[in-house]
Amino acid sequence: MDKKQEILKALSQVQDPDLKRDIVSLGFVKKLEVSGDKVSFDVELTTPACPVKDQLREACIAVVNALGYRDIQVNMTAQVRAMQSGPTPIPGVKNVIGFASGKGGVGKSTLALNCALALAQSGARVGLLDADFYGPSLPALINVSDRPAIDEHKRIIPIEKFGLKTLSMGYLVDRTAPVAFRGPMTHKIIQQFLFQTAWGPLDYLIVDLPPGTGDIQLSLTQQTPMVGVVLITTPQKAAWIDARKGFEMFKEAKITTLGLIENMSGYMCRNCSKIHHIFSQGGGEQLAQNLSVPFLGAVPLHPDLPSGIGQGQPLMTREEPKAMLDLFRQLASQVAARASTLQWAQSSSGAMEV
Repeated sequence: MDKKQEILKALSQVQDPDLKRDIVSLGFVKKLEVSGDKVSFDVELTTPACPVKDQLREACIAVVNALGYRDIQVNMTAQVRAMQSGPTPIPGVKNVIGFASGKGGVGKSTLALNCALALAQSGARVGLLDADFYGPSLPALINVSDRPAIDEHKRIIPIEKFGLKTLSMGYLVDRTAPVAFRGPMTHKIIQQFLFQTAWGPLDYLIVDLPPGTGDIQLSLTQQTPMVGVVLITTPQKAAWIDARKGFEMFKEAKITTLGLIENMSGYMCRNCSKIHHIFSQGGGEQLAQNLSVPFLGAVPLHPDLPSGIGQGQPLMTREEPKAMLDLFRQLASQVAARASTLQWAQSSSGAMEV
């Protein structure tokens, strides 16, 4: 057995916990080079936001080190896969992920924005579409008052802010002006925002859906190759009831629920980071169990959040509070991992390259 084959055999002991297979048979090991006591190779993951990236790297080093090699260089890379089935794909966009809630006022837009920012900070190419035409919040959340330009192909050019490509109805109308569209007009605008906008190339397009189960949600599920949705709820029972309605609507449309996040889950102290449960506790996790979907996590209230939102400075653009920043990174990683697992299940396994 030559040195490369010996190393590959050792690396086949390293398992991807989400895909339930070893990284060699998955085709993740690339550019393997051996020179004396030095070994170098890439591990190409399915998302730069992989939640177990560091653990996989350490496991790779450990099994190669056990063969007697001391100079080991493991370069962790990522290649996000594109949606393999569904309606007409959006040019240049690999994955469309919706953030949804059955009712308003649960903080869905703030969660969608910060998860999108966390994905972008991991190295992914990310866009954010504010699809709440009747109550767009993105312009205020990121402090954008400009109107988007149009390119030579008559496509809308998304406004870039904080490393995201963004688009909102709020960019096109006065913030104080009411928006009143009938169903056919809504359908037409969705088509324009999806297919007549210069989005690509993107690994993820996060769509902040309006609350409820109306025309916009139905149009998006019919027109968009959506890999899945993330449901947002709060500890209150009224939010659980409406979140379940949203789940049933997406299930009927054959859109996978990637998981559920409970927002406003207690109050995090600024000084000690301890969470005090001022509402009921554990409701989001129980709802996820009842719906048989993953519970992605709970996000507490924090005193620093409102001030940042009011100034157009989302949490993920700041350096504190660290506990909340880490929490959103974990949530974004969980969402990306769920999307990658579904994508991998739909496509053929990659061929190994040495």
